[in-house]
Amino acid sequence: LGWKFYDADDYHSPENKKKMAEGIPLNDEGRIPWLCALHDILRREDSSRQDAVLACSALKKMYRCLLVSGTSATESNQPEQPGENTALKILFVHLDGPIDVIARRLEKRRGHFMPPELLKSQFDTLEPPSASENFITVSIEKSLPEIVLEIEHTIFQG
Repeated sequence: LGWKFYDADDYHSPENKKKMAEGIPLNDEGRIPWLCALHDILRREDSSRQDAVLACSALKKMYRCLLVSGTSATESNQPEQPGENTALKILFVHLDGPIDVIARRLEKRRGHFMPPELLKSQFDTLEPPSASENFITVSIEKSLPEIVLEIEHTIFQG
């Protein structure tokens, strides 16, 4: 796409990284400042009229609302209405697949602070996107080129 890419994991606080490395799942208190910082990055890119990709485990609807609307989302747990100045237009790509497939992939990952043992806590926290959100669901059981093609097709369709 030629867009800037951000990995949300790069923006976790040292305290969050330490907790996860110790096998302690993050709670809302640990995630909200991180998500607000990510919103600020996306806001900066939007202000510069730049498109960006953010790889992020926005597991709950509230987390996705924070990415769209920043701290104003903590008030209502809903993104602001279209046309409001602060809401960002974000297409969420829900990469969906069985826990055992994801677990095998995590076990192959080296040098990352989140151990595979925390995967179950992420599945327990997960609130798949709902009809009111701007999203597509893509199966991780497809090949990487198929996944990319499906996402690109959706983006360029509008």
